[in-house]
Amino acid sequence: MSKRIGKQTLYLPSAPAVEGFAAVVGKKEGEGPLAKRFDFISEDSYFGQASWEKAESHMLRQCFELACDKAKVPPSELDYILAGDLLNQCVSSAFAMRQSAVPYLGLYGACSTMAEGLSLGALLVDGGFAEQICALTGSHFCTAERQYRFPLEYGGQRTPSSQWTVTGAGAVVLGRRGRIRVTHVTHGKIVDAGIKDPNNMGSAMAPAAFDTLRAHFRDTGRSPEDYGAIFTGDLGALGHDILQALFKADGVELGPRTMDCGVLIYDLATQEVNAGGSGCGCSASVLGGHILQAMEDGVWERVLFAATGALMSPTSAQQGESIPGICHALALEREG
Repeated sequence: MSKRIGKQTLYLPSAPAVEGFAAVVGKKEGEGPLAKRFDFISEDSYFGQASWEKAESHMLRQCFELACDKAKVPPSELDYILAGDLLNQCVSSAFAMRQSAVPYLGLYGACSTMAEGLSLGALLVDGGFAEQICALTGSHFCTAERQYRFPLEYGGQRTPSSQWTVTGAGAVVLGRRGRIRVTHVTHGKIVDAGIKDPNNMGSAMAPAAFDTLRAHFRDTGRSPEDYGAIFTGDLGALGHDILQALFKADGVELGPRTMDCGVLIYDLATQEVNAGGSGCGCSASVLGGHILQAMEDGVWERVLFAATGALMSPTSAQQGESIPGICHALALEREG
């Protein structure tokens, strides 16, 4: 029996369950409106380590262990770990997991990595290839600045459309036990809108979010009104407005039920983050801290989580390449 619905969406009959989740963030994120949702807020950008890159790995490991602890699953009993990050060769997640002694799948989906890892993990569980997996990802402001832009000492000005890389990590353990379940997965296609400005990633990613969400609604026969909330990854304020406009031109009003993790994690009026948050840790920490806890509390019965990513590298940007976008979506449903 085919589990495929339409061209891009998969139906998961066994509906893998969220057994545990966690979010770890930095000081700036802990000063934002979601502070009470996070499991741990570090006052030290180094997380007690000797470098920012080691700090990112430490943060990921800490988040992973918290999620396993909350799921009451010894890390060694996991069947797979699916993880990735923004750094070259995904070293922070690989180094974080190098002592885990668990089969490891390293992923790169840019800021969509949380949705990519969680969706692939859900397929492994639904297909009977795993009983329990952990999907995690994260990012660090200082490591991203060093790799993608300028040394922090440079003090360059930011454009209004630019976004602030979140120092944060999110982890989710999937298995068979739990009230929140993954019922559908819609994997996105690469969409290139021709945007070349790395300080305008929201505009680059919004068309990909539009394409994937529209595919999800088309394949499932659902509409935005069938969800209590729809969360996009990190389009930021500008990308969020573009997404709303694209749907409006298509005859669909997304309305206030559609929110963006990059807008939610900071107070845009007071925290000087320009268009909002970005980075692998943005949607991951909002999912592992805010969204899943709100679902546990009964705030929403059904949520569509659609993380977005800008598929660029420092080299491609320097060579004048455009920035392709990607978006993957998961339907999360809470059992009564």
